[in-house]
Amino acid sequence: MTNILFYALSALAIWSGWRVFRVDSMIRATFALMVSFIAVGAIALLLSADYIGVATVFMMAVEMMVMGLFMIMFMMNPAGLNPMQMVHQYRFSIGAGVASFVGLSVAVLTTALPVSPLPPGGETLRDLGTELLGNSMLIFETAGVTLLATMVGAVVLSSASGRFGSGSQGAQPPGLTEGGAPAGRKVGAGSGHSHHGGGH
Repeated sequence: MTNILFYALSALAIWSGWRVFRVDSMIRATFALMVSFIAVGAIALLLSADYIGVATVFMMAVEMMVMGLFMIMFMMNPAGLNPMQMVHQYRFSIGAGVASFVGLSVAVLTTALPVSPLPPGGETLRDLGTELLGNSMLIFETAGVTLLATMVGAVVLSSASGRFGSGSQGAQPPGLTEGGAPAGRKVGAGSGHSHHGGGH
């Protein structure tokens, strides 16, 4: 049964990874990539690599969902669903993909993997977590808060309020001196920015 699941998940990971480059929208490519990562994480669980499997599924599923959410909110192409070209430089892309697949396959099939069975009943996952996070918890917590602040900042910066005023009415930078004329190019109703926005 384990062998059947391994080959089935491997086929799913390869197929969904291939679909990333064949679908015609960003959001569909995002979900196809998420399926591929989940299949790879499940393979790691089958191989008794509990930490790697759970971390892959958790981290990549969350990352792909956040990416999809940002596409739905901010892409001019509604939700990234309208057809668009997903691959450029076709010949180079195909050649690079085939070369990478062949190289990784040869490395996996020809490398003599070490065999070091664990003692039965050992707390492998707990020991690995202690080794990885015992002295680095502050780093992981700091990285988590930084990523959260980055997401909040992206939402704030993409809101209707511009840097120097309302984004819908144009904005002017502050003056070089107190009460002086605005510095730099003035953005008005007849400016190229407004014409560019109206043209779309």
